[in-house]
Amino acid sequence: MNDFIQISKAQAAPPCTVVIFGASGDLARRKLIPALYNLHACGQEIAPRDYAVLGFARRAMAVEEFRESAREAAARFSRLELNHDRWREFSARLDYLAGLDQPDGFHKLKTRLEQLEAARGLPPNRIYYLSVPPEAVPECAERLAEAGLVARPGAANFTRLVVEKPIGTDLESALKIDGALRQYFDESQIFRIDHYLGKETVQNLMVLRFANSIFERMWGARNVDHVQITVAESEGVGTRAMYYDPAGALRDMVQNHMLQLLALIAMDPPVSLDADAIRDAKINVLRALRPLPPGGANALVVRARYGAGMVDGETARAYAQEQGIPAASRTETFVALKAYIDNWRWSGVPFYLRTGKRMPARGSIICVQFKDVPRILFNRERKLPPNALTIRIQPDEGFSFEVLAKQPGLDIAIRPVRMNLRYESEFSGPSPDAYERLLLDVMIGDHTLFVSSTFVEKSWEFVQSILDQWSANPEIPLYEYAAGSYGPEAAERLIAQDGRVWLNP
Repeated sequence: MNDFIQISKAQAAPPCTVVIFGASGDLARRKLIPALYNLHACGQEIAPRDYAVLGFARRAMAVEEFRESAREAAARFSRLELNHDRWREFSARLDYLAGLDQPDGFHKLKTRLEQLEAARGLPPNRIYYLSVPPEAVPECAERLAEAGLVARPGAANFTRLVVEKPIGTDLESALKIDGALRQYFDESQIFRIDHYLGKETVQNLMVLRFANSIFERMWGARNVDHVQITVAESEGVGTRAMYYDPAGALRDMVQNHMLQLLALIAMDPPVSLDADAIRDAKINVLRALRPLPPGGANALVVRARYGAGMVDGETARAYAQEQGIPAASRTETFVALKAYIDNWRWSGVPFYLRTGKRMPARGSIICVQFKDVPRILFNRERKLPPNALTIRIQPDEGFSFEVLAKQPGLDIAIRPVRMNLRYESEFSGPSPDAYERLLLDVMIGDHTLFVSSTFVEKSWEFVQSILDQWSANPEIPLYEYAAGSYGPEAAERLIAQDGRVWLNP
């Protein structure tokens, strides 16, 4: 008997050319090139049989130099060991063009694409991956259109544009970027990528919820006491000060990753597995997210930045002492907040979100804590711990469900027992990297795991209300927490005043 139930099988990706804008940058080296190599090396049935990868950047570089740089990146960052024969096949598909910042660069790009496609017998199916700063996205979209590199929607051959987060730095800039994109591209051609949505455990949230009636029947205000979402990072700002300091934890993590997780954990069942149905169900969560009241950025939100401390047995310096951080910086590296979703399912249930850098360990979890049992029977003498479902997104992917059981012996001694599933031990074979799955979905044209323009707008609306109150009220404190801790005391008070405690990864 086959233990696996196949719900659907994606169609094979058509031949195409992937153009990586900013191909000499860190994202291309660490994620995109290794992911494309892994797709090739695995030889998946639905991967395109023929394709080309064209690096497009400002830096002048010979094709062989680009291929060697790509080989070093794949050897270092790929989840697979580099195979000589597979790499030779893959590297033959790599090409490079300088001129991203040149006036005639996009016309040269068109010429090179036509040459590549003619040489390999590829149709003009083109994917433009914009691994560039947010402020450069509108110009790239405009210049692609001016150079005649954008096919109309519904044409025989496709044009697809991949945009990395962050999409804007606030609501106004996000709407401006979206307006520029929509001027030259149809929404069906735009793929806004959030790599969290490609993680195996994040995808399993829908299966866990909607394929198991035991959970879906308990999912809501009648049975759930509260929900916690924690995304902890052990590393500091490192060499990313130029990007991170203007952004901070609220923009960098809450606006995209954490609100995506909130939407997935709280959404109602979609009417189908179609991309539009799933995206609509997620957007409805943000539409029901309670707006921040006046003074809410102080009462319901805690911001802080890390000070000096110890992480993994090593001394860590304070954020203010990191290289490239301005002396007058007021950027937060930690945010904790309490939110409510005002709909029938979740009315009155608090959602606690927390994220920060320089925490004791890297880990992302969602904890759904159920309500206490009545103070009768076994709960009469002292309060019993509640049942809890913990979903581990990284690094130890899986989930656990805590129930109470009698400990063997003559007396009735009750203690929590954890029923635990670990992906690594339960399922054989390595899981694809998030970027592998997402890149393949772009090739196929599946929007399910990508962010819609409406979601971007609604998430920024919620975050903007916090940013505006921070800006208008400089007396709102920016706390400090020791590196190697789970945040400031103020974050503990935020949840403790409701009679609850944070559950650490």
